Amino acid sequence: MEFVNGGELFYHLSNAGQFNEQRTRFYAAEIILALDYLHKAGIVYRDVKPENILLDKDGHIKLTDFGLSKDGLGDGGQTESFCGTTEYLAPEIIKEKSYGVSVDWYSLGLVMFEMLTGGNPFKTGNELPFVDQMNLILSTKFVMPKYFSDEAADLISRLLEKNVRFIL
Repeated sequence: MEFVNGGELFYHLSNAGQFNEQRTRFYAAEIILALDYLHKAGIVYRDVKPENILLDKDGHIKLTDFGLSKDGLGDGGQTESFCGTTEYLAPEIIKEKSYGVSVDWYSLGLVMFEMLTGGNPFKTGNELPFVDQMNLILSTKFVMPKYFSDEAADLISRLLEKNVRFIL
């Protein structure tokens, strides 16, 4: 991989506090293109989070850290491994269900929510036991802030669908 000197998205988000919708839309569009490329190649990424999204010198994103990725998933392929970063785990992973690329789309919804609000709804500031953290993910009902545009709220709520059969 070439040298990527723009830093992590996490760094930029931490410095800015939150991004406006235009900046979030730009980064989300590039993440979507990267995930679509991986998914068409039969790869589920499984670790979409701001720390794994780098910015190049021109401000374009690069995904990094493919250590949790799973390849060999053809069209509609499924896997069952329990892995990922706790705050970004999709419900189907927590429930130990078979899953496919839907886990990446769920995590993208969390990253978009985080870019627009400045915070992940599952990072409480307190060190929660793993089981409590997973229960929080399963039970949280998302309320979109009033300042989200209708389009942003609709997209994010669809990405954060907890019942995967509605989005496959």
